[in-house]
Amino acid sequence: MEGPDYYIPAAAMGIALAFKLPGLARAWRDPLLRSVCALLALAGLVFFFAAPPTIATVNRITGVPNLSGPLVYSLLSAFSASCLVLIVNWRGGPPEQTRRVSRRWIAGYGVVIVALVVLFSLGEAPVERLRDLDTYYATTPYIREMITLYLVALTVAGVAMTVLCWRWSLQVRGWLRIGLLIIVVGYLFNLAYLVTKFAAVFARWAGRDWDGLSTDAAPVLASVGAQISAVGFCLPLVCQRLADVWGTWTTYRQLGPLWRELQPVTPRHARAVRIALWSPAELRVTQRESDIHDGMLSLYPYFSPEARASAYDAAVTAGSDPAQAQAEADAAMVTAAVRARAADPEGKIIDSAGAVTSVSTVRPRDLVRMSIALRQSPVVAAARGHAARPESDFHERAR
Repeated sequence: MEGPDYYIPAAAMGIALAFKLPGLARAWRDPLLRSVCALLALAGLVFFFAAPPTIATVNRITGVPNLSGPLVYSLLSAFSASCLVLIVNWRGGPPEQTRRVSRRWIAGYGVVIVALVVLFSLGEAPVERLRDLDTYYATTPYIREMITLYLVALTVAGVAMTVLCWRWSLQVRGWLRIGLLIIVVGYLFNLAYLVTKFAAVFARWAGRDWDGLSTDAAPVLASVGAQISAVGFCLPLVCQRLADVWGTWTTYRQLGPLWRELQPVTPRHARAVRIALWSPAELRVTQRESDIHDGMLSLYPYFSPEARASAYDAAVTAGSDPAQAQAEADAAMVTAAVRARAADPEGKIIDSAGAVTSVSTVRPRDLVRMSIALRQSPVVAAARGHAARPESDFHERAR
């Protein structure tokens, strides 16, 4: 693998992190979001500092041959800890237990990082090796222990991640399960990377030369595994976000019939409110719901409990379940009230305090179900087809 093979994934991780940073600034106390950002940052740093050109540059700037070795090993250890912490926070549970487990992983790999630095400082590695440090110094005192320690630390993390994700995948469904299974596949590649590394190091200990496994095969396996795992981490989050956005726009669209039904009675100041074309779907739904409630507020004196009860009975008779029948009854009452309001242009019913008091407690419940019923229910269509009640009927009902 050459420089671009490392720098391209590093850049991809950096771009993904850049998209996450505004959210982190707004909700920096969110442990899951912090874990995601830490993982992306460390993954990008691992790819960047593991690239042979970067290794040579770091060694040259610091003047210490092979200083990039413990640096990359430490970043790999920190990245392993971040993966474990992310899974712990992603899975959730009692907050105190989640924090305790996360701290243990962080502390454990923090000790590993300190040990890597100490072992490197105690050893002797005067000949710069850009690609085969593991095998070239596999038998050198202290450097040998440093190499073994980082491989063992990565193996522990790889096995733990594979087991945790596999067990969790058996308990969940949907995109989360797919994402966890993808992570498992990615970590199987990581474990294969570690097997090739161990094999090459053990071969050196036995006096054999299997360096090709470490210098040629292992980096490819590590890169493939990291990218597959990244897809597994991102897929459920992205798909959940898309599902949430789709659901919000669906709600906005479903509220359309009820919103349009109430437009003639919605106060002018409410209809005058405008939002930008780029406004999020959540804001549009909130505005549409507000418009609907404003329209209903002006209709309360015209709501007829009798009309709603009659529509409810008709819906139940037609085979609707209680919740659906309630929505159809509310929709029928609203559409009748709209026509009654149109038949009372002077607002005489509104001026009747007794009317407002007697019917203001009659409040529709499920706006989405009501809106769908306005478009689909024959009970509502029948109510809409009736002529608005005469004004005298309302005065009589109000009394």
